[in-house]
Amino acid sequence: MPTVMPFLAFAESIQLVPDGTLFLHIAIILFMIFVLNRTLFRPVNRVIEERERRTVGRSGEAREVLQRVEESLSRYERSLREARAESYRLLEQQQGEATNDRQQKIGLVKKEVDNLIESQKRELQAQADNARATLEGEARQVAASISAQILGRTA
Repeated sequence: MPTVMPFLAFAESIQLVPDGTLFLHIAIILFMIFVLNRTLFRPVNRVIEERERRTVGRSGEAREVLQRVEESLSRYERSLREARAESYRLLEQQQGEATNDRQQKIGLVKKEVDNLIESQKRELQAQADNARATLEGEARQVAASISAQILGRTA
């Protein structure tokens, strides 16, 4: 503890008594504050404020650019949705027209097939009537011939 004792002894010997130099010290401190404000603090503060203004200005510009980009993106997405909707609408319209055309063609083909079937039926009926008439005539001739032969032999 010998090192602590001299320190305590020194602390007891220090006395702060205001004297005439106190005003001199205050004047020097005020002068130094004035000089430092003029030469150091104001220029440094101006540089810091300018940097802050530029930084905030840049971030503000960045926000504006980002907002414009977002607006452009939303316009692009909206126009893309509208274009898709229009293309789907056109596609459905074309499919509907194609379906109607197909139904009309199917209807025409059915009518043609029905007409063809009807004409074929009439033709077959005419051929059947013609064949009956021919067979009937031939059957009469054969019957007459058979009866002549039967009658001619029996007679």
